[in-house]
Amino acid sequence: MGMTLEKLSASIGAQILGNGKMQIAGCAGLEEAGPDEVSFVANPKYIRKLQDTKAGAVILSAHYVKTTQKRPLLVADDPYFAFREAMVILHGFRQHPQPDISDKALIHPTATLGKGCCIHPMVFVAASARIADRCVVYPNSYIGTNVIIGDDCVIYPNVAVYDGCVLGNRVTLHSGSVVGQDGLGYATHGGVHHKIPQVGNVVIEDDVEIGANCAIDRATVGSTLIGKGTKLSDLVTIGHGTRIGPHNMIVAQVGIAGSVQTGAYVSIAGQAGIAGHLKIGDQAQVAAKSGVISDVPDKMQVGGQPSLPLTQAKRNYLAQAKMPQLLQQFKQLQKRVAELESQAEMAKTVISDTDG
Repeated sequence: MGMTLEKLSASIGAQILGNGKMQIAGCAGLEEAGPDEVSFVANPKYIRKLQDTKAGAVILSAHYVKTTQKRPLLVADDPYFAFREAMVILHGFRQHPQPDISDKALIHPTATLGKGCCIHPMVFVAASARIADRCVVYPNSYIGTNVIIGDDCVIYPNVAVYDGCVLGNRVTLHSGSVVGQDGLGYATHGGVHHKIPQVGNVVIEDDVEIGANCAIDRATVGSTLIGKGTKLSDLVTIGHGTRIGPHNMIVAQVGIAGSVQTGAYVSIAGQAGIAGHLKIGDQAQVAAKSGVISDVPDKMQVGGQPSLPLTQAKRNYLAQAKMPQLLQQFKQLQKRVAELESQAEMAKTVISDTDG
């Protein structure tokens, strides 16, 4: 349902500049928004689009107010978060089906389900699994033996949670993800890779969201841990025995090897690779496509392959981009040096002939 801009601004903690009686029906990006929608600007690179947007109102910081006078503005200290709040108010989160246990789900007699759960057709819940209150499990998902799932969890289609794994409260697992498969645990002896029994598990703490098609290895012994509030994008692999700290942000196609430990509020951008047995400090940032082969201290930004402090990695990248030009200059210098050497040899010959 829509609301007036005045009411919306009060709800998201923003200051309104302009017509507060305007009706707002939804949220959209700057290029897609219409006259009854609110948009936002949080990145300076999009400021130029303010002049062309058809949005009825825009959320931005006070720093950019003078760049546009065409429409009502909602001024916020954190425009991106304010837009998030507007999204929640105007659109809300995805609604799940009402509680129901499908007669086409296969639930072992020793498994237990809490109040208000929705278990879809073709779900398999194995022996002694425990699912707490208000959980939703979508079709074709597998909940293994002795799995424990907390309150308000959502498990989308085709997810597998292997035996003995533990999910906290408000955990979301998106389609195709696997939690608790065996890690790459082999002892190579006599040229043969001998499998080591993987007797640990995976523990996912509260408020974690796992994207589509992620794989989280169970520990050989002990637990692979995903800390509270951490968010994984799609196609992320977490190796066995790794311990991901609280409130990490891990972007798509990241691969983290076994026995890695990350601190709190770590950010790892897309396609980065983290070698095994490393420690990534609190608030560290790993740039996209980085190859991390050594520990990263607290608050350090790294990038490159292998990774270096980000400022140095950027300098290396810029130098590499200039290589064709530098190579051409080098060839020209080589040619010039050859010419000068030839001229010098000719001069020596002339002087020698004169002396003779």
